[in-house]
Amino acid sequence: MANTTIDTPRGFSWRLLAAPFLAIGRFLVLIAEAVPHAREIERLNQLSDAELAARGLTREGEVRRIMGVAAAL
Repeated sequence: MANTTIDTPRGFSWRLLAAPFLAIGRFLVLIAEAVPHAREIERLNQLSDAELAARGLTREGEVRRIMGVAAAL
Protein backbone atom coordinates (compact mmCIF):
# COMPACT_ATOMS: atom_id res chain seq x y z
CA MET A 1 0.00 0.00 0.00
CA ALA A 2 1.30 3.46 -0.84
CA ASN A 3 0.63 6.71 0.97
CA THR A 4 0.85 10.13 -0.58
CA THR A 5 1.31 13.39 1.27
CA ILE A 6 0.88 16.80 -0.30
CA ASP A 7 2.38 19.72 1.53
CA THR A 8 0.80 23.07 0.86
CA PRO A 9 1.89 26.39 2.30
CA ARG A 10 0.05 27.51 5.39
CA GLY A 11 -2.93 29.64 4.58
CA PHE A 12 -3.21 28.26 1.04
CA SER A 13 -6.76 27.52 0.04
CA TRP A 14 -8.05 26.03 -3.17
CA ARG A 15 -11.16 28.11 -2.59
CA LEU A 16 -9.13 31.26 -3.13
CA LEU A 17 -7.89 29.92 -6.44
CA ALA A 18 -11.37 28.82 -7.55
CA ALA A 19 -13.24 31.94 -6.35
CA PRO A 20 -12.83 34.02 -9.54
CA PHE A 21 -14.02 31.14 -11.72
CA LEU A 22 -17.01 30.51 -9.48
CA ALA A 23 -17.91 34.20 -9.60
CA ILE A 24 -17.71 34.25 -13.40
CA GLY A 25 -19.89 31.15 -13.58
CA ARG A 26 -22.52 32.66 -11.27
CA PHE A 27 -22.50 35.85 -13.34
CA LEU A 28 -23.06 33.94 -16.59
CA VAL A 29 -25.96 32.03 -15.03
CA LEU A 30 -27.53 35.33 -13.90
CA ILE A 31 -27.25 36.71 -17.43
CA ALA A 32 -28.81 33.59 -18.93
CA GLU A 33 -31.68 33.64 -16.45
CA ALA A 34 -32.36 37.32 -17.10
CA VAL A 35 -33.26 36.69 -20.74
CA PRO A 36 -37.07 36.79 -21.16
CA HIS A 37 -36.99 33.63 -23.31
CA ALA A 38 -35.34 31.71 -20.49
CA ARG A 39 -38.02 32.80 -18.02
CA GLU A 40 -40.78 31.71 -20.41
CA ILE A 41 -39.13 28.35 -21.05
CA GLU A 42 -38.78 27.83 -17.29
CA ARG A 43 -42.48 28.60 -16.84
CA LEU A 44 -43.27 26.12 -19.63
CA ASN A 45 -41.12 23.44 -17.98
CA GLN A 46 -43.17 23.77 -14.80
CA LEU A 47 -46.36 22.78 -16.65
CA SER A 48 -47.16 19.11 -17.13
CA ASP A 49 -48.08 17.66 -20.51
CA ALA A 50 -51.61 17.10 -19.19
CA GLU A 51 -51.95 20.80 -18.28
CA LEU A 52 -50.75 21.81 -21.73
CA ALA A 53 -53.14 19.37 -23.39
CA ALA A 54 -56.02 20.77 -21.32
CA ARG A 55 -55.20 24.18 -22.78
CA GLY A 56 -54.99 22.74 -26.28
CA LEU A 57 -51.24 23.33 -26.52
CA THR A 58 -48.20 21.17 -27.19
CA ARG A 59 -44.77 21.61 -25.62
CA GLU A 60 -43.13 21.75 -29.06
CA GLY A 61 -45.57 24.38 -30.27
CA GLU A 62 -45.00 26.52 -27.20
CA VAL A 63 -41.22 26.32 -27.58
CA ARG A 64 -41.59 27.48 -31.19
CA ARG A 65 -43.88 30.32 -30.09
CA ILE A 66 -41.49 31.45 -27.35
CA MET A 67 -38.24 31.11 -29.26
CA GLY A 68 -39.50 32.16 -32.69
CA VAL A 69 -36.91 31.77 -35.44
CA ALA A 70 -34.25 30.76 -32.91
CA ALA A 71 -36.17 27.51 -32.24
CA ALA A 72 -35.17 26.25 -35.68
CA LEU A 73 -31.48 26.61 -34.83
